[in-house]
Amino acid sequence: MWTALSQAFSEAVTPGLAGPLAVLLALAVDRMFGEPAARWHPVVWMGAYLGWAGRRIAPGVDSQPAPPWPVFWSGACAWVAGAALVLLPTLVLVWMTTGWAWWWQALVLGLLLKPLLAWRMLYDEVAAVETALALSLPAGRERLSRLVSRDVAPLDDTQVRESAIETLAENLNDSVVAPLFWFAVAGLPGAAIYRFANTADAMWGYPGERQGRNWAWAGKWAARADDVLSWVPARFTALLLVLLGGVKALRSVPGEARRTPSPNSGWPMAAMALVLGLRLAKPGVYVLNQQGRAAQAADTARALRFASRTVWALAGWAALLSLPGLWRAAQ
Repeated sequence: MWTALSQAFSEAVTPGLAGPLAVLLALAVDRMFGEPAARWHPVVWMGAYLGWAGRRIAPGVDSQPAPPWPVFWSGACAWVAGAALVLLPTLVLVWMTTGWAWWWQALVLGLLLKPLLAWRMLYDEVAAVETALALSLPAGRERLSRLVSRDVAPLDDTQVRESAIETLAENLNDSVVAPLFWFAVAGLPGAAIYRFANTADAMWGYPGERQGRNWAWAGKWAARADDVLSWVPARFTALLLVLLGGVKALRSVPGEARRTPSPNSGWPMAAMALVLGLRLAKPGVYVLNQQGRAAQAADTARALRFASRTVWALAGWAALLSLPGLWRAAQ
C-alpha cells in the first residue's frame, strides 16, 4: 500500500504532458460551467469537516476559559487530520490513473482540478457588486456582504467598490493562482492541500471571537499554515499583475503590501491598487497607494480585465508547457 501511495505521489508531482493540459481543461470547464453542485464539491466537503471539527476545538465565548496550548494543539491535530482526509483520496485517484494514456490522465486530472479553483465565480460575484451598486447603495452593500466578512453597513459607494476590488485581488491568488501554483509543484494533492488550508484559514483563522467561539488559539495553526502555503503564490500573483499592467509599479509593491496586517494578501491588493492608480483602504486598518484616486464605477471593470489577463497568462503558460509533449506524442 505504501509503495502504491509513494508511486502515486511521484506521478502527482511529475505528471508530464497531462499536467499542463489538465490546467487548460480545468480553466476551460470553469469558464463554461462554473462551480459543480454543492453535493459534489470537494471544497464544500472540506467546509463540512471544518465546521464539525471547529465546534469541538474552539471554546465558546461564554464557557470557562481554557489553557491556550491544549486548545492550540487540538486545532493543529484537527487540521492535520483534515489534511490527511484530503491528501489520501487524491493520492489514490492519481495512482488509479497511472499507466493511462496521457490524454485520459489530462481529462481526469483537469476535471478533478476544476473544483479546486474558482475564477468564473469570483469574476461574476465582483461584477455583481458593481451592478448592484448602480441600482442603489444598499443593494451594493448587500451584494458585497456575500464576499467579505467585515461590517458593510457603514460603507459608502466608494468604499463598497474598493472592498470589491480588494477582494478580487486577494482571491485571484487564493482561488486561482495559488491552487495552480501548488498543482505545478505537487500535482493534484498539492492543489487539494492548499485549498484545504485556505478554507481552514477562512473558517478558523480569526484572531478573536467569531460566531460565538474564541479562535485566538484554536485557529492559530490554520492561519499560519495558510500563511506559509500562500507566501510564494501571493508574490507571484502581484508580479503577474504588475508585469501585465506595466512594470513602473514593481518597486512600490513591497512597501505598500507591508501596510496591511496580512503577510500575503497585501501583495496582490497593493499590486492592483498601483496598476489601477487607485487608493484602496480598509477603514481603520490600512490604506494602499495613498496618493491614488478614489475608485469609480469603471474601475471595477478595469480591475476585472487585469485579473482576467493574469488568468490568461497562466493558461498561456500551461499551453506552452504542453506543446513539446504534444509534438512528441504526434510523432
